[in-house]
Amino acid sequence: QVQLAESGGGLVQAGGSLNLSCVDSGYTFRTNAMAWFRQVPGKEREFVAAIGRNMDYPYYSNSVRGRFTISRDNTRNTVLLVMNNLKVEGSAIYYCAAASRGIPATWTEYDNWGQGTQVTVSS
Repeated sequence: QVQLAESGGGLVQAGGSLNLSCVDSGYTFRTNAMAWFRQVPGKEREFVAAIGRNMDYPYYSNSVRGRFTISRDNTRNTVLLVMNNLKVEGSAIYYCAAASRGIPATWTEYDNWGQGTQVTVSS
């Protein structure tokens, strides 16, 4: 069973940084690829970053590559997203998600989701 809970969102000025954390209180964290997505009202959920079960193959959307870093700690069932040089267009609800197959970039291929954490970037 996978139970995901995000934290770390908030309000930050453009150019600032935030660190998001997602904890899985279930028992299958190590068997899942993990990812971060974001969504604004009226738009489809957007891929941000993903990482394999063995902390391998991290990859990013073009819009965040070079500014965001995804990592995971399998001893603490935690996946992190370090966000630097945030932009106003990065304001969204950020979700972590778990996938039992592959390391997909499509939200429909993820099996479990957290409730999300709000990130607001002001100009």
